[in-house]
Amino acid sequence: MLSWVVTFLVIALIAGVLGYGGIAGASVDIAKAIFFIAVILFLVSAVVGVVRGRSNV
Repeated sequence: MLSWVVTFLVIALIAGVLGYGGIAGASVDIAKAIFFIAVILFLVSAVVGVVRGRSNV
C-alpha cells in the first residue's frame, strides 16, 4: 500500500516540475489519503495483535 503513496508522490513531483499544478495537487492529496489509511490499518492490526496475544502453536 505504501508503494502507491510513493507512486503518487513521484507523479506529483514530476507534474509539479512540468508545471501541471492541478495534477500535482491531486496526486499529493491522494498520496496523503492512502498514507493515512495505511497508518490506521497498521494501528488497528497492532492493537488486535496485542489484544489477541501470542498463541503457543
